[in-house]
Amino acid sequence: MGKGLKRLSKNETIEAINDFASREIPFVFLISFSGEGNIVLTPEEAADAGVFLEIPGLANHSLKGFSDQPIQFSKNPVDRERYHHAFTHVVGQILYGNSFLLNLTCPTPIDTNYSLKQIFVGSQAAYKLFLEGELVVFSPERFIRIHGDTISSNPMKGTINADLPGAYNLLTSDQKEDAEHNTIVDLIRNDLSIIATNVRVKRFKYIERQRTNQGELLQMSSEITGKLPSDFRASLGENLFKLLPAGSICGAPKKKTLEIIRQVEYYKRGYYTGVFGHFDGENLDSAVAIRFIEKQDQNLVFKSGGGITFQSDWEKEYEEMQNKVYVPIY
Repeated sequence: MGKGLKRLSKNETIEAINDFASREIPFVFLISFSGEGNIVLTPEEAADAGVFLEIPGLANHSLKGFSDQPIQFSKNPVDRERYHHAFTHVVGQILYGNSFLLNLTCPTPIDTNYSLKQIFVGSQAAYKLFLEGELVVFSPERFIRIHGDTISSNPMKGTINADLPGAYNLLTSDQKEDAEHNTIVDLIRNDLSIIATNVRVKRFKYIERQRTNQGELLQMSSEITGKLPSDFRASLGENLFKLLPAGSICGAPKKKTLEIIRQVEYYKRGYYTGVFGHFDGENLDSAVAIRFIEKQDQNLVFKSGGGITFQSDWEKEYEEMQNKVYVPIY
C-alpha cells in the first residue's frame, strides 16, 4: 500500500534513475515538488506497492470498479479574503521585481461519492496516477518526453471556461494570459537548453478542450523540443532534476519565485506539482502532477492554482483556481 512505500531522498532518486536508465530497465517514478520523498520502482514493483500509472502507451494495472452511479462532487473553496491576502503579497513581490510570474496554489476541501480508485479508473486524462490510500492525479500536462535523442516539453498556461461567449478569442487575445504563456515558454526553453542543444519552439499557443464533470475548459499549451547527447541515459537522474520543479507550476525567475511561494502558501504541496512518469528502457514520458486530489485523514483535498502577473485581477484568478477543481468524468 502507498504508506508502506520506501520514499527516496533527492540523491537516492538520482542514483536509482541513473542505475535503471543506464541498464535500460523500465521504471516508474513520482517526484515531489520539494524533490524529496520520491518513488522509483519497476512497473511491476509499483503495482504490487499500490502505485498505478496510465500514460499514453502504458498502464501497469488492470484495475476495474468504475461506478455506474452519476458522480456527486462539491467543493468548499478557500476563503476569498485569505486568497486575496496571498494574492496581494505575490503582486507586491512582482512589483518589487522579485518575480515576473508566480504560480499561486491553494487546497480546496471537496466531497464526492466516488473513491480515489473510482476517480482514477473513470477519469478521462492523458496522464493518470493513483497512489493507493493517498492520492489520485489526472493530469492534462506533459512535463517532458524523450524519444530517441529528442526531448520535448508541453507547458500549459492559460485556462478559460469554454462555455463563455467567444471563449477562444477571449483566451487567445487576453494580454495577461499572453504574457504569462510567453514567460513560461521562455523559461522552459532556457531549462531545456541546460541539458539539450538545438532547442526551439515547435508549436506555439495551441488550444485544447478538456471535458469535465462541470463542463468544458479551453487550455493553451506550446511545444518546445531539443536534442540530447547520445549518452544521456547515464545521467538521466541529474538531468531530470536540473529541470525541476517544472517551470509552469512555479514561475520565473525560478529560484526567487520558489522562495516567495514558500513564504506565501500556507500548506505543503507534497506530490502536487511534482512530476510522474515512465521509462520503458529507451524512451521516457512524464507529466506534471496537477489536477490532484489527496486524502487527508478521512477528508479529500483538491489542490489547484494559477499564474499571477502584475496584470492579474484577483477575482479572475480566484475563479480560475476554482475552475480547475474538477474531475474529468462525464
